[in-house]
Formats: sequence, structure tokens, C-alpha cells
Amino acid sequence: MTEKKPQMPKTDANVAELMTQVAQLTEALQRERADAMNLRRRHDDEMANLRVRVKATVMKDLLPIVDNFERALKHVPADLTDNEYVKGVQGVVKQFEKTLADLGVERIKTVGEPFNPELHEAVSAEEGDGDTEIVSEELQAGYKIGNDVIRHAMVRVKS
Repeated sequence: MTEKKPQMPKTDANVAELMTQVAQLTEALQRERADAMNLRRRHDDEMANLRVRVKATVMKDLLPIVDNFERALKHVPADLTDNEYVKGVQGVVKQFEKTLADLGVERIKTVGEPFNPELHEAVSAEEGDGDTEIVSEELQAGYKIGNDVIRHAMVRVKS
């Protein structure tokens, strides 16, 4: 013989209670989904920021090499400008600059630009006839990734 389980009569109170529970559980699920999405977005943002910081750290260590190549090329004697060795060094510098650009590293504009303390570091100033400070000479190149400055450009300013 099979025993019959007593069935609870479906009353309006039971239905209302179940509907309340469904609404509460739905709301809790929606909050959990929103929290998971926020956590995922925050994680992605932190990973992107970490990539930029690591890239900036590596670039900061490599920039003196580019500086030394550029200094060497500025002092090439006139009779050696067509030398194959000098052309090879120029090619290395161009390749390095292309690699920097491919990584999102850009050189900060200097000469002729208005002085910007967020991008430039003034090491000397000359008096001029204007009332705006303009970069007159670049002493050392500055670089940035997006809006993050890796190294400020050292410049001479004329006002």
C-alpha cells in the first residue's frame, strides 16, 4: 500500500509567502551578479595598470641607452656622416624608437611647446620678450605611456 502524504492546501497566504521568497532570492542573485561583474572589471583594470607600470619600469631602465646612442650621433664628425658604421647606429636608434612606439611609449614634445611642469623639467631659464614660458631647447628627451610620464623632459625655457 502506498501512503498518501497530506497535501497542504494552497492558500493565498502560502502563495504570497512563496512570491516574497522568490523576490528576495531574485534580488540576492542580482546583487551577487553585479558584485561578480564589478570584481571582474576591477581585476581587469588592475591588470591593465600593472602592465603599464611594468612596461614603464622596463622603459625607464632602457631610456639611458637611447640617450647615449643619440648623444653619440650628435657628435659624429662631418667626414664620417656617410660611414656605414654610423648609418648602422642610426638604424639601431630608429629601430629602438619604432619598438618604443609599438609599445605605446611616446616622446614628449618639447621645443616650441609651452612649458608644462607635468611633462617638462626646467633646468634653466632665459629671459625673453614674451610673458609665456616656451621650451627653447631639449636637454634630455622625456617619455610617457598614455598620460603616465615615464621620465620628464629636461628642457631650457625662454619667457
